[in-house]
Amino acid sequence: MANIYKNTQFNLTTTAKTDVYTCPTNRTALVKNVHAVNYGGSTSSISAYIYDSSASTEYQTDEHTLSSKAAQDISEGLFVLESGDIYRLEGANANAFSGTMSILEIFDEKSA
Repeated sequence: MANIYKNTQFNLTTTAKTDVYTCPTNRTALVKNVHAVNYGGSTSSISAYIYDSSASTEYQTDEHTLSSKAAQDISEGLFVLESGDIYRLEGANANAFSGTMSILEIFDEKSA
């Protein structure tokens, strides 16, 4: 089965952790890039987490502080997500961050 290139957008309207992407069943996902912009009126921080569904544990992967109207790649390196894993983002201020993720989903024939 073919690989699927995807993107997903996000807009963090709350200060709670927000599920941005969940790796589908029978897939492995390579998260190549997570680009965020602080569209708010003040400097704010954004944090990234991966929930490992096989371990039922969440891990923080990144944290950045961005000035107002600044943009940055907040994923420093490639992330591999397995089926059921979740990529989450959390902004220190509500209605301050939006952005996009670039993902390659690979069909896992062993799980099908």
